[in-house]
Amino acid sequence: MSIKNEYLQGLMDRVIARNPAEPEFHQAVREVLASLSPVVEARPEFIKEGVMDCLVEPERIIKFRVPWEDEKGNVHVNRGFRVQFNSAIGPYKGGLRFHPSVYEGIIKFLGFEQIFKNSLTGLPIGGGKGGSDFDPKGKTDLEVMRFCQSFMTELFKYIGPDTDVPAGDIGVGGREIGYLFGQYKRLRNEFTGVLTGKGLTYGGSLARTEATGYGLCYFTSCMLKDAGRSFEGSTVVISGSGNVAIYACEKAAQFGAKVVAMSDSGGYIYDKNGVDLALIKRLKEVERKRISAYVETHPEAEYHAGCSGVWRIPCDIAMPCATQNELDLDSAKALIANGCFAVAEGANMPSTPEAVDALQAAGILFAPAKAANAGGVATSALEMSQNSMRFYWTFEEVDEHLKKIMTDLYHNASSAAERYGAPGDLVAGANIAGFLKVGESMLAYGVV
Repeated sequence: MSIKNEYLQGLMDRVIARNPAEPEFHQAVREVLASLSPVVEARPEFIKEGVMDCLVEPERIIKFRVPWEDEKGNVHVNRGFRVQFNSAIGPYKGGLRFHPSVYEGIIKFLGFEQIFKNSLTGLPIGGGKGGSDFDPKGKTDLEVMRFCQSFMTELFKYIGPDTDVPAGDIGVGGREIGYLFGQYKRLRNEFTGVLTGKGLTYGGSLARTEATGYGLCYFTSCMLKDAGRSFEGSTVVISGSGNVAIYACEKAAQFGAKVVAMSDSGGYIYDKNGVDLALIKRLKEVERKRISAYVETHPEAEYHAGCSGVWRIPCDIAMPCATQNELDLDSAKALIANGCFAVAEGANMPSTPEAVDALQAAGILFAPAKAANAGGVATSALEMSQNSMRFYWTFEEVDEHLKKIMTDLYHNASSAAERYGAPGDLVAGANIAGFLKVGESMLAYGVV
């Protein structure tokens, strides 16, 4: 993805120089700046008033140690992070990721993406992200609780319902949110909506679990409709088997599609008869097993070790919902060769730049993550609203809000692309539409 504006290219060079060895962050910034050339040329004040320079620099980075004790009495020390990237349109909002791959660059990439994703929802939430290199896999509930309590003992100083509202991400589900919120409540002696993704008994929202996957399908449905296509009768391949993948599978099936493959970090399953979603839910949400266990009760299905092969399964619609940069150029070529007509991103930045370029050049419909997977954070903001009102909406009410948000989001991104000379390019449209709201707010504040 080339940056055509000289100033923005210079800014990109400075980002790389000031943030060495952070390729994910560089990739995220480059994609946005490449889309914004026509905007800054039409609106030079965004450069003159320093908006672009401020945009790529986090407002605050918090980095801390997290000591915790395992069941055998051994002390371990992990690193914790919170990047409060941009609060121009509201309090920082973004998930916490617990995974061994976490380091400052990953959190900065995720926080930067979150700025535009949150803006696109139309709701008043800024961009932030956090996490730790702690791995909850293989840990007991007691060990996870001790880690979460230690993590929140430091983080609580920097967050609050009107300041920064974290949520879950990879490795942070309902169990972890419960431990984190319990420690926050204990330390602050207050019950406020400071975390989202909470349990339904203590302030959580109905439909939050389903929101990212459902929202992905609502956005994709709009994109398909504009192209004269639909989920009905389509074959779908989904990577991942967490919340996003599971509920994308559920909604795609409700829309008339047949999902034939899903994966986890160890490998993928292919079931030509259609994935048994009830079994996937049991394996992943209840028993916490590897997806390879699927073939124990479905011997007609295939299990393959390794993840990249999932994109070589012929399909009409591909939905990468696992992790960043999982869909590379070779995978994109395989999808193109097998007649895939749409790719919709459910994970954060799951396609490499080379893959995106190849898919778009081949005329494949492409829904970028910062737009297509915004349903989760949108429903988190709806949870914040319910907490503020001390009120609960029904599942149907939340789902209706979500559907409207994702439909409006699609049309805003599509119209922004057309307005700035890139009709049909939802990557450019999402970046432009997301930026304009944030950029206008930053202009209004002056140099801050």
